Amino acid sequence: METINLIFEKNYTIVSKDTEKLINKILNTGQREQEILLDLIIKRQIIEKKEINIIDGFIFSKLIEIKTEKIRKKLKSFFPNGIVSFKSSLKINYQPLQNLLLKKKFQEADKITQDYLCELIKITTNSKREWLYFTDIQFLPKDDLFTLDLMWKIYSKGKFGFSVQKKLWINNNYKWNKFWATIGWTNKGKMNRYPQEFIWTIEAPEGHLPLFNQLRGTQALSFLFKHIQW
Repeated sequence: METINLIFEKNYTIVSKDTEKLINKILNTGQREQEILLDLIIKRQIIEKKEINIIDGFIFSKLIEIKTEKIRKKLKSFFPNGIVSFKSSLKINYQPLQNLLLKKKFQEADKITQDYLCELIKITTNSKREWLYFTDIQFLPKDDLFTLDLMWKIYSKGKFGFSVQKKLWINNNYKWNKFWATIGWTNKGKMNRYPQEFIWTIEAPEGHLPLFNQLRGTQALSFLFKHIQW
């Protein structure tokens, strides 16, 4: 029990291989340990209403893979739609994205994320878009952006999301070519072709998803990184 409690004391930005190995070991110990982890998630998110952590999302994702009837029913009772709850201020219902991310259907999740961004611009400016211009970024509601980013992080062990990409952009000294290579959007200096040359699994490089149309230049993504205080 002490080991389990220690897991939640850290402030995670990403689930390391060692942490993943430890949690898998606990889950594989037996149903009692599985129920302890589930009860802690319920306590943190439902009772104490703590800010959701990457580790909450990872453990939740592992628990939904367990076929034990008691675990399954309890998850359905407390988290019928997933572990991320939505603010009433949001402009769009993002449950379809949560469903896709829960199932690790990252290509479909990426597509719907791009659709959501264009829909948000339509809602806020009444302008129809197939992709975003850099001038559109200022009109994206922050609560909606934060929610999209949160879901990508929560269901990817902290590997994916706009805020993750911004961190890597900064770490690469704002050099776009280095950034593209780091997140796996280029190969030997050439832009990847969509969709076949991108990686649609959790094994993709950190920051690989969601995609942004870099072929139209860096202005929109640069504005996204600079305009939003992630």
